[in-house]
Amino acid sequence: MLAVSSKLPPGQIASDTFPRFGLTPFAHRFPTRTRDVVVEVGGEVAEAITVSDELRALPQVQQTSDFHCVTTWSRCALRWSGVRFADFYEQVVVPRARPRRDAMFVLLRCQDGYRTNLPLQDLLAADVLLADALNGEPLPIEHGAPLRLVAPAHYAYKSVKHLSRIEFWRDDRHWRPAGFRFMDHPRARVVLEERGRGVPGWLLRHLYRPLVGPTIERFRRALDQHR
Repeated sequence: MLAVSSKLPPGQIASDTFPRFGLTPFAHRFPTRTRDVVVEVGGEVAEAITVSDELRALPQVQQTSDFHCVTTWSRCALRWSGVRFADFYEQVVVPRARPRRDAMFVLLRCQDGYRTNLPLQDLLAADVLLADALNGEPLPIEHGAPLRLVAPAHYAYKSVKHLSRIEFWRDDRHWRPAGFRFMDHPRARVVLEERGRGVPGWLLRHLYRPLVGPTIERFRRALDQHR
């Protein structure tokens, strides 16, 4: 079992709850498929593929790690279960889809329309998971059912919920951010406080923090209405 230190990084405040959270335009967007895990793989690949049962055949891992929202709240010691992205890439993507060797820019697309990106080298880290369970229970809708990415070294907007498609490209020409461009750093590493681009991380702390409470409430109301 992997474990990540619970020492909080710069600008983060510990939370005793784990709310549904995100960009406010996505509060009322929900996945249409919540039980069956289906992931499309495309981009600059020799063959576009759809993956489902292959995920269950990969080594299953459990991991305890902290979750750091870019808006400055952190939930420590969450227990995720799933498969390592590295295993998925090496055992499924490479032999079946055969991506270009230089396709290092990875787009992550979700059922609710959200999208982000990470360099392939970051996704291949040992603690990056494709998770389908949280704290010993199947992943709930509010936290990404049926499948989400978990990338503990990065701010949580990279740990996309309801993951449905992964694309491998040589560059970012196919990339369009889900929100304002300054809000999406290419890597968003927590330890370096890469909260966004073109604006210092310490400054974004002060811009984001007043939005936490209203955003939590907006997402809570949307979930109640959905149920």
